[in-house]
Amino acid sequence: MLPHINIEDYNYPLPDERIAKYPLAERDSSKLLVYKDGIVDEHVFRDLPDYLPQDAMMVFNDTKVVPARLHFQRPTGAHIEIFCLKPIDPPEYNTSFAATESCIWHCIIGNAKRWKEDTLSLYNPADSPEIASMGLTAELIGRDGQTGSVRFRWNGGLEFSRVLEICGTVPIPPYLNRETEAIDAERYQTLYARLRGSVAAPTAGLHFTEPVMERIGAKNVDMRRVCLHVGAGTFLPVKSSDVAEHTMHREPFAVSLEFLKALRGRVAAGRHDLIAVGTTSVRTLESLYYVGVSIIEKGEPSDVTQWAPYEREYAYSTEESLSAMISWLEERGMDELKVGTRIIIVPGFSFRIVDMLVTNFHQPESTLILLVSAFVGGDWKTIYDYALANGFRFLSYGDSSLLFRADR
Repeated sequence: MLPHINIEDYNYPLPDERIAKYPLAERDSSKLLVYKDGIVDEHVFRDLPDYLPQDAMMVFNDTKVVPARLHFQRPTGAHIEIFCLKPIDPPEYNTSFAATESCIWHCIIGNAKRWKEDTLSLYNPADSPEIASMGLTAELIGRDGQTGSVRFRWNGGLEFSRVLEICGTVPIPPYLNRETEAIDAERYQTLYARLRGSVAAPTAGLHFTEPVMERIGAKNVDMRRVCLHVGAGTFLPVKSSDVAEHTMHREPFAVSLEFLKALRGRVAAGRHDLIAVGTTSVRTLESLYYVGVSIIEKGEPSDVTQWAPYEREYAYSTEESLSAMISWLEERGMDELKVGTRIIIVPGFSFRIVDMLVTNFHQPESTLILLVSAFVGGDWKTIYDYALANGFRFLSYGDSSLLFRADR
């Protein structure tokens, strides 16, 4: 049964001055709110290791933000902004980034009505010889409102990932209400970012520094990585009053066979000390159960649908689901599972894997507020009221929290 939730119940006043427009000078100097059993404490992020259980497992999303915003110019002089969302041809991120002459991407097109059938040239206001020699062009081959399929072509034999690094800018969140600046190239990226593919950062990870990671390791915490590429849909508000009418965007993710085995071992041992860094890690981890169910029932993995967790009761244990994924990979000699998820986590969701969550403070009436509420048993207002009353900074460049699950 679909949960019917009034999104207006998840609103709160967020003055513009409380939105962090820039990162702090030091990543780990942000505030840290710790919530456990209805009690809120305030600390500094560099002290996070003090509140983590010895021998726990901590899961990071190692996706890397792509400088995916490109500015082109029509022969008439009109400027067209193209925001690369996901590859079409080649369809895989790694092969598309490795392309050396052309590729096709699904894009958001700014000023789309001004773009007719002509081929666009990259806007090069500084007359950079490097950019000029590349000759990057964009051709519209299909349109659907403000989005479309765009074929990029360029010279010089550079990989498309390098083309974006030279020609593109980091697509910072729209609620920052400013242009991308030099600082964003470094700070809107986690320290451990590895696999290109996101158009938004998994921002809970922006606070981590090498000293913090070393102290976490000193507690014998098993630090693991998954990869979910964050899509532009992460910025989309819930426009319908009933959350059941909201459509979630698909995001691809990958987990290794080695990680699945380690996770199954902890589940089999009855451990309840898995810490997810960020809501993207939560969505990845909690999607795994339903991928395993697909293998058990259909013989192969499939994308996790938005409402799969709420449509029926499931008789399989988490260990059985993980075992199904492990066996499926081993039988095919594969060391990584790749699939997609549209999962939405709202109050009433049954968490099967994640016990603790490191996360920032999210926009009012967002699906991320719903996730936080589900995680803390509906007590999200206690957390946000404290943050608002005590000078916490909000959203992507804002402060952080460590939340303990209500029913763990």
